Amino acid sequence: MADNYRYPNGALSGSRASAVSFDAGLRVYMQRVYQFMMLATGLSGVTAWLVANTAVRDIFFAYNPTAMAWGPTGLGIVAMIAPVVLVFVMGFRMHSMSAAAAQGTFWVYAGLTGLSLASILLNFTGESVARVFFITAISFGGMSLWGYTTKRNLDGVGSFLFMGLIGILVASVVNIFLMSSAMQWVISVIGVVVFAGLTAYDTQKIKEMYAADDDGEVMTKKAVFGALRLYLDFINLFIMLIQLFGQRDR
Repeated sequence: MADNYRYPNGALSGSRASAVSFDAGLRVYMQRVYQFMMLATGLSGVTAWLVANTAVRDIFFAYNPTAMAWGPTGLGIVAMIAPVVLVFVMGFRMHSMSAAAAQGTFWVYAGLTGLSLASILLNFTGESVARVFFITAISFGGMSLWGYTTKRNLDGVGSFLFMGLIGILVASVVNIFLMSSAMQWVISVIGVVVFAGLTAYDTQKIKEMYAADDDGEVMTKKAVFGALRLYLDFINLFIMLIQLFGQRDR
């Protein structure tokens, strides 16, 4: 009633109309981010299943009877390194890419990552993979929602988490040579904390990237880049959790 009295015919003030328009645009932008991220996750899952359950498997993976586990072949190692190279290319060239090129590169990256994830389907039971995926989805959704809604500035937390991420990478490389199960357990526990936190931090940063005056091309590129960040958080959170709670398929 007060608004109808102050603004004839129920019209909103300029500032309120601008705020409503901004919020509507932000929702559309974030929906695109999550849509891209979920499509990429689905593509990775389908690719992983196809590789693990078809003759393609033997090109990229071989069974090691001593370790009683599937490991990558030479070509499999190349396929696992390729996504790492591609994500750096996307990070450095995102601003110069067209929206179409950014999307295409993102889908290729998700497909290659799915190929690497086939090793999880080969080495863990389907039941435990499904259970851990569900746990990952719930954890990711809760942390992303908190990151989107919190009024707290997470920049300080993000800096701390980035240092933790560097520590995980260094420890993981060292453990390739040590092959310590205890060290792997510690890495996985810390990794769960780090990637759960990064999910909230990245969601807040992605939200802050939105600008109402962006054209369709720029907004799409931002949505793809945001989806890439959340995709990496989700996949790495899943990998850390499967190491902790996955049941080996012997």
